[in-house]
Amino acid sequence: MKQEQMRLATPADAEQILAIYTPYIEQTAITFEYTIPSVNEFRQRIATITATYPYVVYEVNEKIIGYAYVTKQRDRTAYQWNVELSVYFDQQFHGQGRGHKLCQAVLALAKLQNIHNVYSLVTVPNPSSEKLHAKLGFSPLCVFAKTGYKFEQWHDVAWFQKHLITHTQAPPAFLPISDVAKQQLAQVLQVETGSHI
Repeated sequence: MKQEQMRLATPADAEQILAIYTPYIEQTAITFEYTIPSVNEFRQRIATITATYPYVVYEVNEKIIGYAYVTKQRDRTAYQWNVELSVYFDQQFHGQGRGHKLCQAVLALAKLQNIHNVYSLVTVPNPSSEKLHAKLGFSPLCVFAKTGYKFEQWHDVAWFQKHLITHTQAPPAFLPISDVAKQQLAQVLQVETGSHI
């Protein structure tokens, strides 16, 4: 029987996560990165994100098969309630519903941080990603035409948006992920997988 769980990522996961990300760099325009980062650089990226935002891995039999996280959308203070979502899966595990569970967990954690707006950028056409965003309740905003150049061609990027919290005149303060109660974090991850962490 497969043992499946989600948990918060740590910098020690860098090698496994980078192994999932590398084919996207080498073979696709899903990411616009050209060069594979070193494990040390990737470890630092994870450390920087996890200091403030949720970064969640999906494990099957203790092996990471996918990951998702949110990061700051813009630097200005007025944008502090906004984040950008990213999700990547080992390509042999596509289309099995785990990506939806993983994104739901990350969005639930972002909501605990008082995040109001989640944005996602998708290189299009990408039917599976567009379908996932629709299932998660994202709305299409716009398409930036021919905005990224990779593999000797120009690519369009679609922007999607989801509101997590009702907008008010006095929004609650943004909370770093470290300030969210550990019990709340664990509850979200347990509920979304239906298993005990």
